[in-house]
Amino acid sequence: MSAYPPSPWRLRGQLYLSVWLVPAAALRPLPPELAATHHPVVLGGRAVVGAAWVRYGPGGVLEYRELLSAVLVRAGARPAASIVDIWVDSDASLAGGRELWGIPKRRAAFGFIPDPPAAALDLTAHDGDGPLAAASVDVGRGLPLRLPFRFPVVQARSGHPLATPVRGSTRARLARSRWQPEPSGRLGYLAGRRPLLTLALTDFRMTVGR
Repeated sequence: MSAYPPSPWRLRGQLYLSVWLVPAAALRPLPPELAATHHPVVLGGRAVVGAAWVRYGPGGVLEYRELLSAVLVRAGARPAASIVDIWVDSDASLAGGRELWGIPKRRAAFGFIPDPPAAALDLTAHDGDGPLAAASVDVGRGLPLRLPFRFPVVQARSGHPLATPVRGSTRARLARSRWQPEPSGRLGYLAGRRPLLTLALTDFRMTVGR
């Protein structure tokens, strides 16, 4: 029996996304097999970076918590998200993400207080080396309708770029966030920077993979 569900994964939960414009020089290089075909989208010398806290809950194939950062990239005119750093508290998610789609998941422990969904949250993550990041999120009012979304995630897998489709629907709310990445950690390039935008994607339904 596989240690993780087969592709595609159908997931449900709550997601809190913040977006920054970060000097491109502050980013770590993409893996060589990805950099040969994809490049960060740069606006005035700044790359588009998103970081998110996610609570995958009942109704999906797995339940776990996650912290990730991703950069907007392109191959020609085609945009995609490429996950730079990601941590989960599920061994099945870690193994499946790495083996199915080349997503570089690591293990971490999380504090989500209270458990999402909620109007105000305090979020923390740490691994065996210490704190990764903390954040507080205040969620505003949302749209009454469910909105569809669709985008590819592109990663380096087995020496080649692999594009994985992600699609679903959600209710979106504007939110305010205060991030405290560990300055010496892998998210240190976000330390001291204020996000341009934060969204709460509540009760999302998402399918990852073909």
